[in-house]
Amino acid sequence: MNATTSKQIRAMQDLLHVAEVNLLECKVCFEKYSQQQPRRPRNLTCGHVLCSACVSSLARPALECPFCRRACSPSETSDCLPLLHLKDILSRVANDPVSSDASEAEGPVTRLSPAGFILNFSFGGWGLLVSPTGMTVCQKLGCIAVVQDGKKRIKLFSMTGACIQQLGEKRDSSNSVRYPLDVAITSDGYLVVTDAGDRSVKVFDFKGRCKLVVRGTFCLPWGVDVNPQNEILVTDTEAGALWLLQADLRKEQVKKSQRLHSSLCQPRGVAVCPATGTLAVIEHLNTQGTRVKLFSSDMTLIGQVDSSACSLLLPSEIHMTGVAFGRGGNILVTDVQNGAVLSLGTARDFPSVRSLVTRGLCYPTAVNWLENESLVVLDSGDHSVKIFAGC
Repeated sequence: MNATTSKQIRAMQDLLHVAEVNLLECKVCFEKYSQQQPRRPRNLTCGHVLCSACVSSLARPALECPFCRRACSPSETSDCLPLLHLKDILSRVANDPVSSDASEAEGPVTRLSPAGFILNFSFGGWGLLVSPTGMTVCQKLGCIAVVQDGKKRIKLFSMTGACIQQLGEKRDSSNSVRYPLDVAITSDGYLVVTDAGDRSVKVFDFKGRCKLVVRGTFCLPWGVDVNPQNEILVTDTEAGALWLLQADLRKEQVKKSQRLHSSLCQPRGVAVCPATGTLAVIEHLNTQGTRVKLFSSDMTLIGQVDSSACSLLLPSEIHMTGVAFGRGGNILVTDVQNGAVLSLGTARDFPSVRSLVTRGLCYPTAVNWLENESLVVLDSGDHSVKIFAGC
């Protein structure tokens, strides 16, 4: 390791320390922020950030910013996604082993090889979308649904990017959407949203009317999808569980609630193959990595692969977040480490890793396959939806 490299490493270590002290700890209790409650960073309406525990304690009798004294309702606070993303990125940088030979040969960043999809067009951007967290596509209705942190929590777009509907206003009521994490659309045209704000699953029609609220079952519901039988699958990241909900939405009642799996490690993203019912779940491991588990429709484990194993097949470490099924049952995942979309193959050849998108993404968190052989990707890094076409 030469003097220049040592100097760069020291500068990076200093930067990490400054970021931890000035950005990644609550300035009220001085505890470090984390992905888990009660230390998740929360935005106040004035722009200042506190941890969830301090927001709760200061909310009695009325929440007031301790820095600028501006009043704020607890329901108006929201997760500070930029800080969560920054912490996620810095934690992986801090844990990266330093190899002088590799770094000098390949440079500071190793890129994935060029892939077969290029950016066709994008829509959204800050203001139209604010810190989006989840996305789904309804081919039947020809729309893209996105959940976000704006005033209207759910936005529906046409396939060309026009905003056609906004619903789910954030307010203090049991039927409102406080902090949505993911969204799915049932075969009969209802929107299913996981709400971390009150730890519930909520179902809306396309006019914005709340048809069903399921609460008291989940510790922290995160990912959601719908299987070929029109049943709702929900991951509970704090309980390490995967739930199945069978509901009669016309009668606004839950017919069945079943825990399909109870020993997952912080499961978040979930996807169901519409043709076969095969399930893919993304786990966030305690060692900072991620893992994809593949199950058959009867919950038999088909296979699993973690980010470390995938990295052996690629020139760079990866960190998987969003998951979906593409044409022919191909498993698609987003990689926030490299700003990429990868294919892990089908259930038959899982895992068979190849790059699909390697350019044009900042922090991809969700992906879907379109019938016209395009990919639609939610990029939380620049608050947009991007359409990639094959080349």
